[in-house]
Amino acid sequence: MGYGARAAIISDRRVTGLSADVISEFGAEVALLWHERHQARLESRSRKRAVGAGAKHRLVFIDRLLATLVHLRHGATHDVLVCWFGVDSSTIPRAIGEVRPLLAKRGCSIAGGIRLRTLAEVIDHLGASGQTGIIDGTETRVRRPQGSGEVHFPQEQAERRQGHGPHDARGRLLFCSPAQPASCADITHARQSGLVKHLANGPAVEILADAGYQGLGAQTGGRVLTPPHRKFKKNSPDWYKEIYERQRKAHSSRRIRVEHGIAHLKNWRALARHHGRRTT
Repeated sequence: MGYGARAAIISDRRVTGLSADVISEFGAEVALLWHERHQARLESRSRKRAVGAGAKHRLVFIDRLLATLVHLRHGATHDVLVCWFGVDSSTIPRAIGEVRPLLAKRGCSIAGGIRLRTLAEVIDHLGASGQTGIIDGTETRVRRPQGSGEVHFPQEQAERRQGHGPHDARGRLLFCSPAQPASCADITHARQSGLVKHLANGPAVEILADAGYQGLGAQTGGRVLTPPHRKFKKNSPDWYKEIYERQRKAHSSRRIRVEHGIAHLKNWRALARHHGRRTT
């Protein structure tokens, strides 16, 4: 790709979803990790020529990064990226497969140069800063494979997969857990990710959650706060209805930022609908 086309992609935030400064930061940090991994792979096998000999990459790292960002942002197919970047049809899938794990290992950057990579680091950060965390799950549509004897359209019918991510009180993403099948409830997913263990053994923090996490409060010493449980399902007194609605709205107004954070993340096509392999 020419310099002018590369500069146009970087300068227009609508293409990659990131500012030029963030892309520059990615290029400086991830490029070093990619180069180290590439050199280690070359040195790990027996060679007849010195490392670095032979043909050079037609797709330099910054173009590999831009191709990955465009693919994640807009869900552009590999064929489109192949024509855009002017490389072989096997180059783009290989480049995306190399860059995506490196981006995932960076973790979530927050103010002050702090980067959180694990759930334990998130709990420690919230405890040290005295902030309130907000947790919620979201769903991503994926293609459903066509099984024997089934009559449906894989393009239209899709199962759900969920991922959970604590946010801070400002709605900034602090962590995103691996995806699980949609048959897994929110509270089960939280337990499997180790949230209960980290909260029980970690610092005293406050985590806001919706009704799908009711029960975690008792297991974490009251660290997880959920909406009040409705005691009267039928024929509840008027005074109770008023108190219940007031408490529910107060809790909802505090955790609404996590909904805004998830909506912002789903501007990325890869988080709105997944078209690749179900295992990834």
